[in-house]
Amino acid sequence: MRATGPYDNSCETADGVKIALVCSHGGHLTEMLQLADAWKDQETFWVTYTSPRTRDMERTYLLANIGINPVKMAVATVRIAWILLRERPDAMVSTGSEIAIPAFYLARLFRVRTVFIEVWTRVQLPTGTGRLVYPVTDRFLVQWPQLLQHYGPKAEFGGSLL
Repeated sequence: MRATGPYDNSCETADGVKIALVCSHGGHLTEMLQLADAWKDQETFWVTYTSPRTRDMERTYLLANIGINPVKMAVATVRIAWILLRERPDAMVSTGSEIAIPAFYLARLFRVRTVFIEVWTRVQLPTGTGRLVYPVTDRFLVQWPQLLQHYGPKAEFGGSLL
């Protein structure tokens, strides 16, 4: 794990919000990058996996890929807790994958507001990550109306975000 870019421990920026952007390094990262205009005027940092795509990103904490390994999940949970305590974000946004699971539960513990965006490629069935973080997510967005039936009343459909 490493952090790149200038370190600033303050919670507030000139525009008021510090956002943790949490996602895996493949298609989930691609979707998050396509949404970058949503937080362009805010202070952000990334929590993602080590890969050729992520090595040169600014303000990025890189973790080993968790996959379905419970030991890696435990290690990632401790590292993400350290990152959140160091950075003190006001909000967290994610499109998944499994890296979002410990991040969202820790965000709930640390009272960080969360937004989960179910990936655009999930048209009929929800992701496993979406099902697991739904209970602790403050705002839960789906990009297809068919997914609303798989979640509770907190799920929102507003059309495709991409």
